[in-house]
This record gives sequence, structure tokens and C-alpha cells, in this order.
Amino acid sequence: MSRFVRPRELTAVSADGSRIHVETHGPEGAPAVVLAHGWTCSTAFWAEQIRDLSADHRVIAYDQRGHGRTPLVGRSGYSTRALADDLEAVLAATLEPGEKAVLAGHSMGGMTLMAAAGRPGFREHAAAVLLCSTGPARLTAESLVVPLRAGGLRTRLTRGILGARAPLGPVSPLSKRLLKYATMGPGSAPDRVATCARIVHACPRRARVAWSHVLAELDLDAGVRGLELPVAVLVGTEDRMTPPVHSRALAAALPRCVGLVELPGMGHMTPVEAPEAVTARIRELSVTYLGVKEQA
Repeated sequence: MSRFVRPRELTAVSADGSRIHVETHGPEGAPAVVLAHGWTCSTAFWAEQIRDLSADHRVIAYDQRGHGRTPLVGRSGYSTRALADDLEAVLAATLEPGEKAVLAGHSMGGMTLMAAAGRPGFREHAAAVLLCSTGPARLTAESLVVPLRAGGLRTRLTRGILGARAPLGPVSPLSKRLLKYATMGPGSAPDRVATCARIVHACPRRARVAWSHVLAELDLDAGVRGLELPVAVLVGTEDRMTPPVHSRALAAALPRCVGLVELPGMGHMTPVEAPEAVTARIRELSVTYLGVKEQA
């Protein structure tokens, strides 16, 4: 039954002492799903998945550092190493020794899973992975946010836009139109655009800018090859931020890819734009690799 119960909250402590806000939803002792959100988002981004999956799963969601209720850190605290450290801390704080879970990451959350691929804590706890609307490298070079031919100019303009220090300000009709163009499919419903805008605009500017620099220099190809477990890949065909070229390359490079799904007409914000499809893919992984019974 679909419901929203107040989550149990806890704090995981990362390797550098950073405190990570974590929420768990659903029955204690149920099979576990861990959700890692993307750049400028928060646990709120997974609201639909949490609502559905927590009926019969223990759903663990956390705010990446500098997002949501996880505090900002110093300038040197933003890196792919920090992403992996934070995920390991969350897994250790929420799962029993040896307990397996399905891990799903959207955008920077997917990059988190790639960054953590070789970590002992990841290997101990990950049964299967969903990489959702993400990529391992060349993010600014492949981005289609700037409508120019691929090349140095487009890459530089993309870096400038994504790393802009200007405050986003309050949500407005103009900001929603810009967000929809850059991150969502052309047919996205107004209420879903508004949801994404509220979440993105709530991200502190300092975290947004700091993480944009990390993403601009991203190189996680080795992490992709290190994901030696079942991995499903999902992307929207109209994704401008991490276009399908990334997901197709991931599917080809992963040691154990268990399927690539391309969602027609969807943009980058697939968990909000196409929540049923994303949730269904997580459930399929849970049934297959955690032994959860299919819903009637």
C-alpha cells in the first residue's frame, strides 16, 4: 500500500569526519535498497521511489555532502574520493555485516557508485546496482545543454554554465522553463518540473559550484570496469546533461551489464519524470538478486 511514514533518521560519519544525514523508511529487517541522489538534489528527489518501495523494503536514502541536511564542508572536501567515503559510511551505519542491498544512483549518485566500486564496504554490501542517467567521464564535452556543435567552445560554455556562481534565487516561471530545457523532457508535466525546481533551488550555492568542478574533471572509467556485479543502466532519450551516449558506453564497458533501458521522451531527471519505470527497475533487481517476491 502506498504510504509515507516519518523516516528514522541517523547520522553517518565519513572518513574525514563529515556528518552525513541518512533516512531509513519501511519495515526493519526488510530487504534493503540504498538510494544516492545527484548533483543539486537531496533525499526528496527519491520521494516516489521511497513511497512505493518502503511498503516491503527498508529504503535507505542520504543527502550527499553539502546537499539537503548534510552540512557543507571545506573546499578540499569535494572529490570522488569523498563520494565513495560517504557511501561506505552510510552502508556501514545502516546495514548489518555482510548484509546485501540493491544500490541505485542517479547522476552524481551513479558516479558515487562507480567511485566506490573497489571499496571493501561497497563489495561487502552491494548485490546489484542501477546506474540512472549518469556517465563516468567527458561530462561537459558530451553535454547537449548548449545547442552548439561538439567542440572546445561548447565544452567551455557548458563548464561556465554548470559552474556559474550566480545564486539561483527563488523559483520562478523563467527558472522552471530553463530547468526544464536543461534537465527534463519536453513533455514533462508542470508539477514534476516544479518539484525538480524546488529541490535544485534549495541546494546551497557553495556546494553546487564545488561539485560542478569535480564533475567537469570526472574520470571514473576504471570504476566502471570495477563494478563486477550485476548492473542495470537506465537513461532518458532526451537527456541533455548525460546523454544516452554515456549509458550506451556504460552498457558496453560494464563486466556484468544486465540491461540498458532508454525511456522515450524523458530527460535527465528520470526518477521524477518517470518514477514508475525507475521503481520497476529497482524492484526487478531486488527480486532477482535479493530474492524478494514479486508484488501481486
